Amino acid sequence: METVSEYLDNRRLSPVILKMPPKRSQPIQRKPRTDAQRNRERILEVAKSTFARSGADASLDDVARQAGVGPGTLYRHFPTREALIAALYRAEVEKLAAAQEKLAREMPPMQALRAWMLLFVDYIAAKQIIAPALNTMVGGPSKRYEASRAHIAGAINALVKRAIESGEIRSDLDPFDLLRAPIGVSNVASGPDWPQSARRLVDILILGSRPIR
Repeated sequence: METVSEYLDNRRLSPVILKMPPKRSQPIQRKPRTDAQRNRERILEVAKSTFARSGADASLDDVARQAGVGPGTLYRHFPTREALIAALYRAEVEKLAAAQEKLAREMPPMQALRAWMLLFVDYIAAKQIIAPALNTMVGGPSKRYEASRAHIAGAINALVKRAIESGEIRSDLDPFDLLRAPIGVSNVASGPDWPQSARRLVDILILGSRPIR
């Protein structure tokens, strides 16, 4: 029979096996489901047209119905009217910024610049509709506007630089000068048809920006 001393000696010599706690797996970041993303984009699209027609105080139930979703789906994506308006504004800015790369790939420099400036007029129109609501949000709109200015400045600078390098536009042009005119028209216009005037002005600006021969 094993003595107490032998038992203790054997215990000292036996390897000690420590069990490590199982590693916790990192949560998997899943992309939104395709149908959920499609619903979100559809809601934003309908909200834009509805707000343009009826103002930013339009019924969100009407927005949901026209988007083909239930009110619960709309509120899952956008818990409040403010969340929907902020998302709509952000989507318009992102769309404008993304358009610059797409147009630059698909069009000659001056055509791409003109097409983007026409989209900029649409952006101003959308912004005017939702600006009053943005201005009342907690913290104010300054951070949102600051971010949008950076995106817009980057896009117009890239388009003008490309046109200058092609020799199709004068080299001393300040890119933001091309945006001041349509912005000014939108601020001083007294009627709803100012976008038509701004679009005509885009063509005048493009023509006047060509190098003097």
